[in-house]
Amino acid sequence: MTRSIHAHPGAEPILLPPTGIDASFRRIRALVRRYVYLLRSSGIRLLELIYWPFLQMLTWGFLQQYLADTTSPLAQAAGVLIGSVLLWDILFRSKIGFSTTFIEEMWSRNLGNLLTSPLRPAELVAALSLWSVIRLGVSMVPVAIAAYFIFGFNLLDLGLPLAAFFAVLVMTSWSLGLISAGVILRYGLGAEEFAWSLAFLLLPICCVYYPVSVLPNWLQPIALALPPTHVFEGMRSILLHGTLDATDLWWALALNAVYFVLGYGLFSWFLHGAREKGTLIQLGE
Repeated sequence: MTRSIHAHPGAEPILLPPTGIDASFRRIRALVRRYVYLLRSSGIRLLELIYWPFLQMLTWGFLQQYLADTTSPLAQAAGVLIGSVLLWDILFRSKIGFSTTFIEEMWSRNLGNLLTSPLRPAELVAALSLWSVIRLGVSMVPVAIAAYFIFGFNLLDLGLPLAAFFAVLVMTSWSLGLISAGVILRYGLGAEEFAWSLAFLLLPICCVYYPVSVLPNWLQPIALALPPTHVFEGMRSILLHGTLDATDLWWALALNAVYFVLGYGLFSWFLHGAREKGTLIQLGE
């Protein structure tokens, strides 16, 4: 409910923005609805969401079929590569959905307008996070269905751990998105490439396509300190051996909580600096 105050007796009332959880949810919902309208208005945007994950799935799926003809037991294991690709795309697409939406606000020079409105930074982050999951569903559900009909790989065969895998990967993507957004706030759109490449910096270390044991001994602790590593190790354990150590997933969730707090702290710090310097309006230039 909108509140009003009077600067002095007889003056016109000054309207204050509504407060409370309901008002916060309304602002988040309004921002997400805006993003939905933008996506609905452009068929190219919708096609792009599905095109790249589908292309990736086809490429690695055909490679999986080729390797299935070799004598390697690992290569013959059904769906190891396809599963890795689909799980990696959950992380990558969610992160790109977060970062792209934030960058588009800067391209349109709308970020300053948003942050001078009653919308709080935490509500902006919540809207970007929710929208990244919606975009992820739009892109990954058709691709996962196509993987089943083309290659016979059913992502749901991972069972209940799939929900934990999804949570770990999405939370990691939010942390990466916050770091990317903070760096762009600090250095402007000249750091835009950082937003696209940050996830790929983790790709070799997260052991997406190979086990942790392949890495040098000094690099293995670093890999195990990254939440996605536990997801891909767990996925291979289920597909190859039919077992999963739940302790690894609890560790991954705990690590994610730490990284998300650090990511939000970095984002808030750079946002505060941009406000202090008055550069929010010029960031899109």
